[in-house]
Amino acid sequence: MENLIEIYQGSDGQTQIEVKFEEETVWLSQVQMATLFNQSKQNISLHINNCYKEGELEQEATVKDSLTVQNEGKRKVERKINYYNLDVIISVGYRVKSQHGTQFRQWATQRLKDFLVQGYAINEIRLSQKQQEVRTLKDGIRILSRAIEQKAQDQNLDWLIHFAKGLELLDDYDHENLDKKGLTKRQANYPELAHYQEVIFAMRSDFESGVFGKEKDGSFESAVAQISKGFGEEDFYPTLEEKAATLLYLIVKNHGFVDGNKRIAAACFLLFLQSNELLHNEEGVSIISNDALACLTLFIASSKPEEMVTVKKLVISVLNRNN
Repeated sequence: MENLIEIYQGSDGQTQIEVKFEEETVWLSQVQMATLFNQSKQNISLHINNCYKEGELEQEATVKDSLTVQNEGKRKVERKINYYNLDVIISVGYRVKSQHGTQFRQWATQRLKDFLVQGYAINEIRLSQKQQEVRTLKDGIRILSRAIEQKAQDQNLDWLIHFAKGLELLDDYDHENLDKKGLTKRQANYPELAHYQEVIFAMRSDFESGVFGKEKDGSFESAVAQISKGFGEEDFYPTLEEKAATLLYLIVKNHGFVDGNKRIAAACFLLFLQSNELLHNEEGVSIISNDALACLTLFIASSKPEEMVTVKKLVISVLNRNN
């Protein structure tokens, strides 16, 4: 769900607003909120500032700017306009006691759910179209694995058995059959922000950098908070593996620190797994090796924004198959 625009029409039949859907929420400007709630732009600005001053919402996580081209006479001028997410819109709606706010919240929530369902359905159709091809190839891999296992000792191919899981993972990546969902669907134990910061502080002595772990903005805190969000009782990320993969991705890609983003992301990823008893399997063996951790983190860092879904699926698949 990236850069979608829907037209919202109020119950009065007159209010029409172009609503941006991005990053699993909706975004409106102050001018659009003024239209929605039939308030002045200055009044909307006052309520937004109050919701931040009172600590109701974190500004870094709920506002973003966007370049917009505006006509000024005969000239076209680029201006930055702040857009606010659904949390801010709902807060302002309560503050101005607007029934339009309730109607908009219900509409926006339903559309977000629709987008999630549609996205899931599209992926299911694509998956079913490839099902026969993937099944045939997997059968071949299983037959080959059995043959290798039977002859390994005679032909000294036991090293190949050791890498069978990795070969199968590569096959799933090539055929877009990586795991979309994690295996562990239970209540998450979320480390406090202070616990993550303790880990970052403890790492500083290992790296010769005066700016290691120094935050540039609030994007780190936003990444930590994001994995616990959802619609009511429905989590955006229903499984622990999805939460862990999202945390790793967001910290790497948000570049919230002057130095050490990848190292910090990997450490916080491990802390979340450890806090949820997922870092080791039943035999007490770590489910992710040092090399795998480094490779996944570098893979995320080198990826393009449009590759986010695939990258997260790879992390989830690694966690699922080693659990």
